[in-house]
Amino acid sequence: MSDSVLYELDGGLAVVTINRPDAMNALDTPTKVALRDTVAAVAEDPAVRAVLLTGAGEKAFCVGQDLKEHLGLLKRAEETGEGALRTVAEHYNPLVRALAGMRKPTVAAVGGVAAGAGASLAFACDFRIVADTAGFNTSFAGVALTSDSGASWTLPRLVGHARATELLMLPRTVRAAEALQLGLATKVVPAAELQATARAFAQQLAEGPTVAYGAIKESLAYGASHTLDELLDKEDELQTLAGGSADHRIAVDAFIAKRPPVYLGR
Repeated sequence: MSDSVLYELDGGLAVVTINRPDAMNALDTPTKVALRDTVAAVAEDPAVRAVLLTGAGEKAFCVGQDLKEHLGLLKRAEETGEGALRTVAEHYNPLVRALAGMRKPTVAAVGGVAAGAGASLAFACDFRIVADTAGFNTSFAGVALTSDSGASWTLPRLVGHARATELLMLPRTVRAAEALQLGLATKVVPAAELQATARAFAQQLAEGPTVAYGAIKESLAYGASHTLDELLDKEDELQTLAGGSADHRIAVDAFIAKRPPVYLGR
């Protein structure tokens, strides 16, 4: 793994850190490869019950594509006639599919700027704990690009179609307080408390009923693009799955005994 992405597993919680603080955690190719492969691995690892995604340093969560590297790719494409944006298919799409689609909860700890694909990665997580000094900026149109990394799917579901159109076509920095108001942030905390708060929040999820959480994620995603009748059938399927889990029996036994459940994640 590249040292530009750090990984830690503790008590069922996987902490994935984009580690290029001197470059505001911009995504060059080695970092994108490492991040894509790390997130894909944690999605499949049964020992992982929740994921915390964050960026090193205080200035940025992630400012998206490394534009210095990107300029070199554009020049090479002009010389060779090859496409310069293959990174969307090769890196961003599989990364976002793994992050949004994994059957376990994901949390972004957003300190500083989250811009472009960096903002998209935060939007793809289930929860966003945001420092009071942080901000989101879609950025894409500012460099004459359209949205990628799932932003045109996730952003309307967070803020609505009209506001998503505005934020994508007329990019600006949405500060933490406004992000909370719009629904981009789950919780806003003082910057000095961000990592501890986000980690505690994610750890609580890691100790929860993992099968049920995964089923909720799948149900919500399915319902976004299917009819009510189709969703009802999907809910029946997923409830059968959750109802057969060890954690469901643990929860019922704990309820009857009037004690907190201790879930196994299966």
